[in-house]
Amino acid sequence: MISSARVPRRVKDLIKSFLKPHVPKHLLSRFKSIDKQGMDTIAASLKHNYFSPQDAWFDDTYLTTEEGGKDFQDHHSKRLEEFRSTLIPWLDRANHLAGKNILEIGCGTGSSTIALAEQGARVTALDVVDSSLTVARDRCRVYGLDASFENANATEVKNLFAEQEFDFIIFFAALEHMTHDERIIAMRDTWDMLPPGGLWCVVETPNRLWFYDSHTSWLPFFMWLPDDLAFKYSQFSPRKPFHDLYREIDDQSMLDFLRRGRGVSFHEFELTMKRAEELDVVDSLPMFLRRQSLLRKMLWKL
Repeated sequence: MISSARVPRRVKDLIKSFLKPHVPKHLLSRFKSIDKQGMDTIAASLKHNYFSPQDAWFDDTYLTTEEGGKDFQDHHSKRLEEFRSTLIPWLDRANHLAGKNILEIGCGTGSSTIALAEQGARVTALDVVDSSLTVARDRCRVYGLDASFENANATEVKNLFAEQEFDFIIFFAALEHMTHDERIIAMRDTWDMLPPGGLWCVVETPNRLWFYDSHTSWLPFFMWLPDDLAFKYSQFSPRKPFHDLYREIDDQSMLDFLRRGRGVSFHEFELTMKRAEELDVVDSLPMFLRRQSLLRKMLWKL
């Protein structure tokens, strides 16, 4: 057994380099950089808008905690770095992003929007949280990129964009934050909107059938529980402040609980699209990453 603290930094860097997927030169050449002032502007927008203590999820001390610090850095810069090295090569391999029309559902604070727009895609980004969209707009302004933003629920997409065609429709960490009824409507409507050759993509949505919930509760088998039981059992979550939020069940508390993230299963894909064996699955991001990384390939074979 080796303590990670004793592993030399150069060894850690070497391991990371083996895990890091290859990014084609034509994608690398389009990455945009910003100066310190731009980074500070994004940081200020995140603190004022997204990490506001007015949100029940965050309090005045959240950003001073270890979890809060990691969460902040994730939104500030790490997500963009990760999307550039993983998501963008994956999507571009399926269909070159430059010049494509993309509907991004669940853009959050805009890291993914930047990653798509800097590749020359025309991005229409949607999110239900207005404070997240404020940060996303600020981020795009700092990077000098254009994107269209809509504050709306994914169930409204069919009416909002009835006359438009998209080469990609991407649900970005969004499906798990809808109620079941919303999810069925959004999945069915967007699937029907796709033109011939269009790609329907889902990114960073947890599989409800997986045994451990690393997304919301950090508890084993939590996603398998009926909603009422999961609501009550949330008090045993090691994640703050999640374990303090839900005690008395009422309509608003349950809705808020469901929106924290309950995962998605293949059954919903079959209900809204086709049976699994009939769907033309172009690629899977985890499989793509295993193919791209030498070390991932080796570990996958073990």
